[in-house]
Amino acid sequence: MRVFVTVVDLGSQSAAADHLDLSRPVVSRYLAELEDWVGARLMHRTTRKLSLTAAGNETLPRCRQMLELSADLQAAVSTPDEAPRGLLRISVSTSFGLAQLADAMTEYVKRHPGVSVDLQMLDRTVNLVDERIDLAIRTSSELDPNLIARRLTVCRSVICASPAYLREQPMPQRVEDLSRHNCLTHSYFGKSLWHFEQDGEPVSVPVQGNISANEASTLMQAVIAGAGISMLPTYQAGAYIKRGELVRLLPQAEPIRMNIYAVYASRKHMPSTLRSMLDFLVERFPEVPLWDEGL
Repeated sequence: MRVFVTVVDLGSQSAAADHLDLSRPVVSRYLAELEDWVGARLMHRTTRKLSLTAAGNETLPRCRQMLELSADLQAAVSTPDEAPRGLLRISVSTSFGLAQLADAMTEYVKRHPGVSVDLQMLDRTVNLVDERIDLAIRTSSELDPNLIARRLTVCRSVICASPAYLREQPMPQRVEDLSRHNCLTHSYFGKSLWHFEQDGEPVSVPVQGNISANEASTLMQAVIAGAGISMLPTYQAGAYIKRGELVRLLPQAEPIRMNIYAVYASRKHMPSTLRSMLDFLVERFPEVPLWDEGL
């Protein structure tokens, strides 16, 4: 069943063989044995692609359920004090992955050498089940109610520019001044409107600029190079502000805050390795994060 599901997820027998560390003939044999057991052909096999038969479409979700039950059974009877081990696939945005999570994972695997981490830095919302992700780190104000989320910490943002940019352009004194600057924006968040809280009241300002990007790391590099002003998360920009490479603007107006969550699919019994990772992340990223100190 695991071979069958992996072949479907990865799209080929050879990819499944590599992923499961099996030979191609063994994968073919397992598929044939499953078809014999089910009593029907599950896949159309051609040189170009694999496609499911009607029986395969019926069998696939039941195989996923069986594998999930197997994992739940193992978790239920495992020794609580058993050292974490195995592979964890974690999805995270590129900016948070580079700025914070890579170092955190280095510390985690030093503590738990029996665990391997497959870090997927993706600037999109992944389907945890379909893409076989054990844990996703998400920055959001709204989450899928079908998932379980553990809040880690707050995500604050700041308005930043480089000293070089400010030598050529007047420093904005009010949020309304941003509409007269070259504002570098995220392709999917605040593309043309930035939201703030000022004196306890919500304020929105239209912005525009000549550079946008679908992830914050690119924007930050452009801001450091003097291209314009941008709204950046403090987990990423904080260190550059403290070193003087970026200047924080308009401290009296704070961009709308969001939360950083660890998100995972609902399971009756959580594997001990995933539980240990969640506990570690809660410890690593407290309510008041270290990167906000001094800002």
